[in-house]
Amino acid sequence: MMTDTPNPKPSGTLQRIIAYPIAQLVIGAVIVILTAGILSALVQKIVPGHNTPIKFAGSVFVAMAIVASYKLYKRWIELVDDGELPRSGAVSELAAGLLIGGGLFALITGIVAVLGGFEVNGIRGGGEIWTMLAIAVISGTFEETLFRGIIMRHLESLIGTWGALAATSAFFGAAHLFNPDATWFAALAIALEAGILLGAAYLLTRRLWMAIGIHAAWNFTQGWVFSVPVSGGDAPFGLLITRRMGPDWLTGGAFGLEASAVAMVVATVAGLVMLRMAYLRGRFIAPVWRR
Repeated sequence: MMTDTPNPKPSGTLQRIIAYPIAQLVIGAVIVILTAGILSALVQKIVPGHNTPIKFAGSVFVAMAIVASYKLYKRWIELVDDGELPRSGAVSELAAGLLIGGGLFALITGIVAVLGGFEVNGIRGGGEIWTMLAIAVISGTFEETLFRGIIMRHLESLIGTWGALAATSAFFGAAHLFNPDATWFAALAIALEAGILLGAAYLLTRRLWMAIGIHAAWNFTQGWVFSVPVSGGDAPFGLLITRRMGPDWLTGGAFGLEASAVAMVVATVAGLVMLRMAYLRGRFIAPVWRR
């Protein structure tokens, strides 16, 4: 069920335009993107060093600022209280998301290992733990606030839950085409496994904490625990010294295990299970032309 209180009836042409969901979507997206972009650049410039606790602290500050900007946007633009990032339930839902995200990626890696596509050759130690923690916090908070909190929610008010889930999943997958070593198959895998799973987490709770936890733990587990590239690029120096071998459909190629067929199947099935739970709890809404 939606937790927002109804908007007061807008008066004036500008207020009516701003009250329209697409206008609110654009305004909200700009606010969150600017907040994340400007503050991340400032932290990167001001805070010295690499892979340090203070760098991680800087990412936590940016994440908190993103949450604050979202709350202000809800109050000043949408004229309602924030129902997606409330303090109530934050700890339990975030913890549940962390367990789900980390557990799912560990399961995926285990299946790939059984199929001969992954092996552990030793333990490195701390590695780039602070860098990976920073990436996990920023990516989880920023991307979920933008894609689920703003884009999906406003599209849902127009085209219904099914349409919004499909559109947001497609947008999310397409956005990863700009990552290093991205392929069309990698974008499809992200759209299905992450788009459905994270969208379902939001629909199930109608809050963002669980989706943020899943996203953050997924990235941290693959990057730091298993030393696998996070959505493309170079493999980070994580806890374990690992090697991937075999066809790209099994290992995900240079993009990482996210782009493997195993990840696509396992995470998509998990997302569909959560989606069914959300549907049975009456969390879905019809498109505007049927309401």
